[in-house]
Amino acid sequence: MRKIKKLTPAVLRKLVLRETLSGELESTEGVKADEVDADELGTEKALAKDIDHAKVLKLEETRLRRRLRKIQEARKKVAKRILKGL
Repeated sequence: MRKIKKLTPAVLRKLVLRETLSGELESTEGVKADEVDADELGTEKALAKDIDHAKVLKLEETRLRRRLRKIQEARKKVAKRILKGL
């Protein structure tokens, strides 16, 4: 029975170094690539989803900019009040 080890960054680093230092590369000549039409992958749906996500991010950015502007104005008021009180 094998003991299960946790995959920590140190263990992963050792594994990668051991694999890269072996110097053996696998031949890619025997590999055949499967060609798939773009429609089968659903790229149209993915593109539409990405466009929708970009729109949502733009709206969120606008909302955050407004909020930041309000925070900056409030900070200026507080700074003026502090300077006036000195």
